[in-house]
Amino acid sequence: MKNVDYIIVGDGYAALFFAHQLLLNNKSFVVFSEGKKSASQISAGIINPVVLKKFTTFWLAQEQIDFLKTSLKEIESYTGENYLIDSPIHRIFHDENEQKLWLKKSGNEELKNFLDEKFDHLNGVKNDFQTGKVNQSARLNVSGFFNGLLSYLESKGNLVKEKFDYSKIDVSNSEYKDFSFKNILFCEGMGGKENPFFSDIAVIPNKGHHIRVKLSDAIPEDITIKKKHFLFPLNDNLYFYGGTYDREQMHHEIDSSAVEQLQKGLSEFYPGDFEIKEVHFGFRPTVKDRRPIVGRHSQHSNFYVFNGLGARGILNGCYFSKTLFEYIENNIPLPQEISIDRF
Repeated sequence: MKNVDYIIVGDGYAALFFAHQLLLNNKSFVVFSEGKKSASQISAGIINPVVLKKFTTFWLAQEQIDFLKTSLKEIESYTGENYLIDSPIHRIFHDENEQKLWLKKSGNEELKNFLDEKFDHLNGVKNDFQTGKVNQSARLNVSGFFNGLLSYLESKGNLVKEKFDYSKIDVSNSEYKDFSFKNILFCEGMGGKENPFFSDIAVIPNKGHHIRVKLSDAIPEDITIKKKHFLFPLNDNLYFYGGTYDREQMHHEIDSSAVEQLQKGLSEFYPGDFEIKEVHFGFRPTVKDRRPIVGRHSQHSNFYVFNGLGARGILNGCYFSKTLFEYIENNIPLPQEISIDRF
């Protein structure tokens, strides 16, 4: 029997950022990874402090951005890689009214550090009303982050590559197969719906598609372009374009309507030809009030959940991993906004 401080079930942003907290604090742990591509692992990796439909921001945006930058530097110290891509978002304006609204909002106290007052004109795409730059926005190298961290955890003996079997938990003795644990944390995204301990958590699946396309003409390399969806360069001369939001079509297949929506959206501002090379989709675990669900099981005091990160998985996963760690280890109360008890 191997004693560990934590078992983490899941391998998305919530799981890996929490594992990072455990590494920082010299805790022993194992991460159970089934090896399927989670919604986190096919996500765009956009780091964005602004809601680009209405030009508003959200709770703790600046604190989350700052904390992410610190955490990624810490992660670089042991994986040897920097996963932050300095690729600011340029939002294409639909009309003059959007320009005016952006300028007006850029004077707001909570938005002035994010909305650049100077507009740009981009080459290679249609932007008759110019673009607004989101300061402090960036991207995460998603495949690099997951490959790098999971490889590091495997090299340290912290990774168990198998599907977690709930029926094998000995609740009264805090044991699972060959492990005895102090705490167990479930970070399973939509997979959490099958978890008998937390099956009733209020996460709602939101299906997102993105396409990988080959463009006939290159566009500026160091930026992320946003109109309806995000466009940015990947390796192999491909570009990422996505993602859609759908709460209706819940089957595990590609939706042709979503692909059409993406084709149409890209054609609106990209004048050249493009060829779709790949289509991907995943199910984001979203919550009605757009806040994560974090907390302790009502009956089992060493069972915890970290879920519902939604479309802001990177920022939510990183920032609230420390909040959860402080709650478990130091009894620092969770903010009511994210506590599982709020439902």
